[in-house]
Amino acid sequence: MANNRFLYGIDFGTTNSALAIFDEETKEIHSTIIIPSLIYFFHQFDAKSEKNYVVGEEAIAAYLNDGMKGRFIKSIKQILSRTSFTETRIHNKRYNAADLVALILKELKERADILTGEDCRKAVIGRPVFFDDDNVQKDTLAQTRLNKAAAIAGFENVRFQFEPIGAAFAYEKSLAKKENVLVADLGGGTTDFTYLVLDPEKVGSKDRKNDMMANGGIYIGGDSFDSAFMWEKGTPYFGKHTQYEATPGKVLTVPKSLFANICSWEQMNFFNGLRIQKDIEDYYYFSGNNRLFKNLITLIENNLGYSVFQSIEKAKITLSNAVTANFSYHNMGVEIEEEIPLDVYEQIIAKDVDRIANYLDDFMLQNNIDAKNIDSLFLTGGTSMVGSIQKLFKNRFPHVSLNSGDNFKSVAKGLAYSSYLFED
Repeated sequence: MANNRFLYGIDFGTTNSALAIFDEETKEIHSTIIIPSLIYFFHQFDAKSEKNYVVGEEAIAAYLNDGMKGRFIKSIKQILSRTSFTETRIHNKRYNAADLVALILKELKERADILTGEDCRKAVIGRPVFFDDDNVQKDTLAQTRLNKAAAIAGFENVRFQFEPIGAAFAYEKSLAKKENVLVADLGGGTTDFTYLVLDPEKVGSKDRKNDMMANGGIYIGGDSFDSAFMWEKGTPYFGKHTQYEATPGKVLTVPKSLFANICSWEQMNFFNGLRIQKDIEDYYYFSGNNRLFKNLITLIENNLGYSVFQSIEKAKITLSNAVTANFSYHNMGVEIEEEIPLDVYEQIIAKDVDRIANYLDDFMLQNNIDAKNIDSLFLTGGTSMVGSIQKLFKNRFPHVSLNSGDNFKSVAKGLAYSSYLFED
């Protein structure tokens, strides 16, 4: 195989995935590609076709064109550490976690190879500090699956780097002098912290091990905020408080567990088993055909989950800069129109923000990090734009400047700058 000129830095994310192309001759980033981490399998299966799915932006378009009837998969990164997930069947074909992740990595590789004109087999792939809160077995499982996905996608020479370290290396390029930096990478699935020494004179140097002073992470991110929002504000429109009469005179409320399933993407992806469908139809019948509960059936049968979560995401983004947002959704008879004030949203996500704050305190304590010694903070990832998160860091570190890079590309760029990992 010819000696390739390029190296790819790949940030495989819960919500978006990015690839930065690094030119090893000029030591510069050639270009960066970003796509939503989405896969859509067409409803109509064409046995003659190689490819019965689309990835990225095209997945959204195909899903809507197809009348939302096919199989739409989001937040695939979340299943990497799930021991309970072994495989899913789509059109009688089995896909395990590595197979699904490989579809996204392959799409990124194909797009990048067109730009570079070569079949690049060399990549530094990012990974969270913990795929699952401090669970070594699950973490190893996720790493193994990600490694396998990279191989399926065509990468032969792979190194892994913690995502916040990737973000740090991108930030290092902008510094004028040596600094102690606390990096927080707030993504869709996880929040990761790294405390390290950054020095513009060390950019690209071989051994950075001694510069890494501490790293850690917690399994909470933007998806957790969206789930909490769906639970508080979404589920009532899908019949969360529905009562039914299974035997005359005995009135019960439908189980809350049904609604927990529609608050999380990984569960919703696989929430169409026959037994659950039968239970839901029974509850609907015994509730006297409750109108709101009918929305739950519509949601599941028509695969509406993604479009509902898009409306939640839209409200969340609006609330990053405004004091109120509309939670607005109108589709197939499901009618939602509710004004969400910022303080209400902040209450909804408070529990998750507190967990991040408590984790940060523990992280600093366990690693003997004194806030006075931190020269700067670097925040990256889409969730870093949420007001409550910004407030958390400003309150904790009033004396430190808050910096942020490109929230969607900086990790991939920093990973691409990690070519020193190959020189072992």
